[in-house]
Amino acid sequence: MIRLIAGLGNPGPDYAATRHNAGFWFVDEVADRLKVNLSPERSYFGMAARVSVGGRPVWLLEPTTFMNRSGKSVAALARFYKIEPNEILVAHDELDLMPGQIKLKLGGSHAGHNGLKDIHAQLGSGDYWRLRIGIGHPGVKSEVINYVLKKPSAEDRVEIEKSIEQALSGLDLLLDGDMERATMKINARPPRPKPEKPEKPKADAPVEPAQTTKADTP
Repeated sequence: MIRLIAGLGNPGPDYAATRHNAGFWFVDEVADRLKVNLSPERSYFGMAARVSVGGRPVWLLEPTTFMNRSGKSVAALARFYKIEPNEILVAHDELDLMPGQIKLKLGGSHAGHNGLKDIHAQLGSGDYWRLRIGIGHPGVKSEVINYVLKKPSAEDRVEIEKSIEQALSGLDLLLDGDMERATMKINARPPRPKPEKPEKPKADAPVEPAQTTKADTP
């Protein structure tokens, strides 16, 4: 049962459209679907909203602590409401997936992601759900920091938005606690477009024999 959905990113307009804020983009869309607005919550070091789903509260959270202190915000809210790690979903950007790809999984390592690293440390556990939103990789490790703090290309942004839309298709299942079906739905690869059938070549029209006239006759 998911009781807290946290999206990771950096606060402020300078970072709003950067790849590292893909987690915020997801939570913004969830808030829109659930018709709630996030507002500042000092106690939880972030922007938060509480919504009733099936008679029980679910929290949406965007830490304003900057990425490398995300755990401070997530853990503060989780501890106050006694939310267990496996009741938390963290949406974040994922270098190891291409734009357009998205994966839901439970647990695992932080793989060097600074936001996840701090959440691991603050919760004392890695056993929370992650929604990994593909942003692609620059190809060179030394370029990662600059890459995640830049805006994606227009084409990549479209693909990322498509993947978020796919995740939203499983939102009801997530909120109902049907994690097995939610995982299958979110992780399913979208169907490939069918190739267009090539047009059949038109048969050459028969060539009429040239008519001769008396002038043409030798």
